[in-house]
Amino acid sequence: MGFTQNWPRPEKARPIVIIGAGGIVVDSHMPAYRQGGYEVAGIWNRSRDRAEAVAETFGIPKVFDSIEEVAAQKDVIFDLASSHHVHADMLEKLPDGAPVLIQKPLGVDLAEASRILEICRRKSLTAAVNFQLRYAPMMLAVRDAMAKGFFGQLTEIEVHLNLVTPWHLFPTLERDPRVEIVSHSIHYIDLIQSLVGLPKGVVSRNYSYPGSKLTDTRTTAILEYDNDLRVTLSINHHHDFGRSHQDSSIRFEGDEGAAVVKLGVLLDYPHGEADELWMGKRGGPMEQVPLAGHWFPDAFEMIMNNMQRFVSGEDDVLMTNIESAWQTMAIVEACYASANRPLEPVPNLSKGAS
Repeated sequence: MGFTQNWPRPEKARPIVIIGAGGIVVDSHMPAYRQGGYEVAGIWNRSRDRAEAVAETFGIPKVFDSIEEVAAQKDVIFDLASSHHVHADMLEKLPDGAPVLIQKPLGVDLAEASRILEICRRKSLTAAVNFQLRYAPMMLAVRDAMAKGFFGQLTEIEVHLNLVTPWHLFPTLERDPRVEIVSHSIHYIDLIQSLVGLPKGVVSRNYSYPGSKLTDTRTTAILEYDNDLRVTLSINHHHDFGRSHQDSSIRFEGDEGAAVVKLGVLLDYPHGEADELWMGKRGGPMEQVPLAGHWFPDAFEMIMNNMQRFVSGEDDVLMTNIESAWQTMAIVEACYASANRPLEPVPNLSKGAS
């Protein structure tokens, strides 16, 4: 099953300047850029000690003293990998017309996303958001298979997580009024939006967990589409009962073919397991498809490949452009709005049924 699993590298790349020096930079951005052969010209972080430590680890030649010094750099790609709480302020300081890859999410709600969209438009920034699950090799293969008609009429997309997420690694989330969808399941919503477009509407519920300091860490959601397409998310980050019944998968099914992907990095995060892709035609067995790479860090390289190629004119489409990212945030907002609406009450015989 020879479906495309990579995004080609640019013929000529611009240097990258990183804003932020958190765990995502160490675990994903820098390994991906090193793998892709990209030059990282410098890094800045509000904590200079942190920036210097990352620079020393990866051989980054320059630690900038201020965001103003960062913004003075010419002919570079800005990689805005800081907390979403400061994205709007950082974008305001970048030079007009600059290319910038923004770490997800696009704000914590649609109001923040709209503010960031306005800044990018006003400043004519070539902006994309780091929704890199779209670029994972297994997801590029699914996208290619869908484009080539492998599934026939798509009937099912089901996201199922039942695992343990070490939320203590993300202490800043404790102050956020919204957590699970906007910080995690947004990846799946963005992927679905990019494959099958905007849903007509959503039904969603969010749940907290006993003893957790986070607002919500469990989600049930339905995204409603036409043409008999059923799209569901069932997300539980607290199944701490051994590996045997943990799951981290997305199932795509049509009237002719099906695919199941395993998101290995989420199992025993951050160490993770190998990603997997299984595909098959109706009536036959599912077969494992060899993968050319994994979500982490390969997708981070692929999204930079697209960014670089778009800036250089080699690609016509910037797949996770700011407008597409805003649409993903609109679905997220609808999920939270749905969660606040009352459900249909069930008649109770003990109280008298009419």
